[in-house]
Amino acid sequence: MADQPGSPADPSFAAGFSLLKNPNVAKMFFAYLVSYTGTAMAPIAIAFGVLELTGSTADAAIVIAAPTLASILILLVGGVVADRTSRKRVIYSSELLAMAAQSALAFLFLSGTATIPWLTAFMLINGIAMAFHAPAATGLIIQLVETKDLQATNALLGTARNGAIAGGAALGGILVATIGAGWTLLVDAVSFGLSAALVFTLRPKQQISLEPASVFEDLRLGWREFTSHTWLWVIVIQFSLIVAAGEAVFGLIGPAVAREQLGGAVSWGFIASGFGLGTLMGGVIAMRIRPKYPMRFATCLVLFFAGVDLTLAVPLPVFVIATAAFVSGFAGQIFAVIWYTTLQQRVPGHMLSRVSAYDHLGSIVLAPLGIVIGGILFETVGYRTTLIIAALTVIVPTLITLCVRDVRTMTND
Repeated sequence: MADQPGSPADPSFAAGFSLLKNPNVAKMFFAYLVSYTGTAMAPIAIAFGVLELTGSTADAAIVIAAPTLASILILLVGGVVADRTSRKRVIYSSELLAMAAQSALAFLFLSGTATIPWLTAFMLINGIAMAFHAPAATGLIIQLVETKDLQATNALLGTARNGAIAGGAALGGILVATIGAGWTLLVDAVSFGLSAALVFTLRPKQQISLEPASVFEDLRLGWREFTSHTWLWVIVIQFSLIVAAGEAVFGLIGPAVAREQLGGAVSWGFIASGFGLGTLMGGVIAMRIRPKYPMRFATCLVLFFAGVDLTLAVPLPVFVIATAAFVSGFAGQIFAVIWYTTLQQRVPGHMLSRVSAYDHLGSIVLAPLGIVIGGILFETVGYRTTLIIAALTVIVPTLITLCVRDVRTMTND
């Protein structure tokens, strides 16, 4: 029998983009475009805004680490709420909360009243919004499309997200350099509001109703499901280290090196947009690939994440670093599509947000520590040594993960 368009056996470009005819997918696609354009600007605005305010990478590390710290504390509750209530409602409510927090941050910079405690407080609120949004979004996808279209949908939404990141990062660097951090953050706030409006109009399939249970029982069942998949918890542990290194480099060390060695915000915006363009291209390619050993293939791609660290450590010319960022983004987006598709196919739908919450929590649990350690190392041993340590934090755990049998032998059957 010939393969049908959009089936797992034929994830073609045309089948992927034809999903935009589905109103739910189209709305999510444009919500991602709007929201992530603003979101890509925010880290650049915060990093350079705090560095301009105090000149201290340690201060910047505290502010940048705050949302991740808040997410760590709230994520598991976010997963339970998403599985128990309405994932759609959770997402648009979190977008509105993020809009309010970004508006407050913009006001602090524009009014000249910004202080590290106030900036940290509103970044914590951002983190709470993220903690509710992430597990709900992973679970909502299975309510928007059929199982056969999951990979193409994940790739399509990844294309929207990362195309927005590419343009938003470049635009963010330009805006921060020309009109300042405050106005840039205000644009981000508006983008969250527009995204919330689009999500509000979604019409997903009915969510599976769960039997009444306590929050602790829900978390226990989610943990049991999470730990029953060896490939899942091993790669989450791997990413707890990789994300910590990545947050330190992209959130703090990279902007600081750009400020001191590469010409400032515009250069870093160009590098960040290279990463975004790579993820955009990776999302398009991910519509077609279907490796026989998905987790083995995806894990090998992670080794390319170290390229930005190593090229920044020299530092090589901005174009070369941007190229390394492109390759990193390309590999990272293919990994993400394979990862989320595998998760959505192998975890029961009624538990998906809770398991996703454990996934997100495990992946980011060390990120605040990574950012703080990165800031301290930058000021004590210098950027070059710090970046080499970051590269090793990517390479060594990835090689260890490839030794795990369940990661190597899982097939796409």
